[in-house]
Order: sequence, then C-alpha cells, then structure tokens
Amino acid sequence: MLGFLFPGQVDMYWQDCTAGYDCIIQHLNNGRKNCKEFEDFLKERASIEEKYGKDFLNLSREKPCGQSEINTLKRALEVFKQQIDSVAQCHIQLAQTLREEARKMEEFREKQKLQRKKNKDEAEQAVPRSANLVNVKQQEKLFVKLATAKTAVEDSDKTYMMQINTLDKVREDWQSEHIKACEIFEAQECERINFFRNALWLHLNQLSQQCDTSDDVYEEVRRSLEACSIEKDIVYFVSHRKTGQSCFFLPLPLSLPLYICFPSFNLLETSKILFQVLKIFGRDDFRFVFE
Repeated sequence: MLGFLFPGQVDMYWQDCTAGYDCIIQHLNNGRKNCKEFEDFLKERASIEEKYGKDFLNLSREKPCGQSEINTLKRALEVFKQQIDSVAQCHIQLAQTLREEARKMEEFREKQKLQRKKNKDEAEQAVPRSANLVNVKQQEKLFVKLATAKTAVEDSDKTYMMQINTLDKVREDWQSEHIKACEIFEAQECERINFFRNALWLHLNQLSQQCDTSDDVYEEVRRSLEACSIEKDIVYFVSHRKTGQSCFFLPLPLSLPLYICFPSFNLLETSKILFQVLKIFGRDDFRFVFE
C-alpha cells in the first residue's frame, strides 16, 4: 500500500450494507477496463507507427529524388535521403517500444487479476469459519429467538446471552473481513493509478524523444544544404560538361562584298554617289557594277 494521506475506503463505506461494497467493486472493474483500453491504444498506435515507418522507408529507398543532380546539391540530397531513412527506422523502433509497453500493461492487468482471485479465495475460505458459527438461515432464526428471548428474558436469560454472543461474533468476523477487503482494494487501486500514470508519462516521453530525434536528423539535412553552393555547382557543371575551350574561339561574322549597281549616266554624278556611300559605311570592299 502506498501510504497516501487521504480518507481510505475503510472509513467511507459503512452506511449501507451492500452499496459501499458494490461501489468499490464497480470502481475496480472500471479501472481494469481503463487499463485494457490504454493497452489497446498502445497496440493500435504501434501498428500505425510501424506502417508509417515502413511506408516512409520504401519512399526513401525506392522513390527517385533529384538523382541527376551534381556536386554539392547532390551531396545534400544524399544526406537528405539518408536522414529520411533514419526517421523511418525511428518510427519502426517506436512501434516496437509501444508494443513492449502494451505487454507490460497486459502483465500488470493479469497480475492484479490473480491478486483479486487470491483475495476472493481467501475470503471464501474465511466464510466457512463464520458459517460454522451461524449461516444465513440460522442467523434469521437467531433474530427470531432473540426477539422471543427478549420477551421472556427471565425464563431464558442464558439462551439470550448465548445468542447475543453468537451474533456479536458474526458481526466482528464480517467487520474484520470487510476492513481487510477495503484495504486490499485500496492498495490495488493505488498501484493501478500509479502504474497507469507512469505508463502514460513514459508514452509521452517516448513521443517527445521521437520528435527530438526527427529534428536532429532534419538539422543534419539543413547543415548539408548550407554547404550547397550555387556558384560551385555551376562551375562544376561547366568544367565537366563543356564542349569548347574559350570564348576567343567564337566564329567570326561573315564578311561579304557589297554590290551596288549604277545606271549609265555621267561620271560626275556617279562619283558623288560613290563618295556618299563610302562616307556612310566606311568600307572599301564595295563592288560596283555599271550597266
């Protein structure tokens, strides 16, 4: 028993002959159901994490992602694929961890189930001890005899006192068993709440750790992207894929002679025209044709 300072079940369930016991048993059954629900939740979450991790792993290993890139960006993409693979493996590992936690919860439920069975057997073994003194039908007869004895106490004082003592013994036995049962139930409930709370806390820590791990691997990808250089990748591409040597080897523009056709007229006019053409174009490779 965990020794918490609060009003215990022993102190709070005496007013009604059966309502208190029924309330305690219902609460214990609800606690067992809640543990089973959390166990099923962990198993379902484990299945989801495993499927997600495997799908993520297939995506990382089988789906092309920038496979024709070169140099620094190629290295960054390689780091990216490696870290995605690591994230997928983390999700698969988390699925295994969740299944282990579900197994522990199941073992805990079985442990409390065995404890309850043991307590029930002990209680059933204790009942015959009281039954040797008085069973239910005999108890009813005792009350009848007690009422009769009260009306004729002067004639049956000895019988009356015997019935009183027997009834008081039954009351003491029942009270003792009830106190013992309440203490056992309270101890089991404290243990269950403590175990359930710690299991949920651990589950949240595992999810937080998964997020931290994912952030670490993504940070590794970001660092690889910081090393990616646009200038270096362009230079790398040019130096490895070039088809020529230098811009000095560019083909020169074609130089073709210009032909100007003049009609047949006097020489003076023709000279003036030639002078204007040479002045405008600044070229001396004209070919003149006279009709």
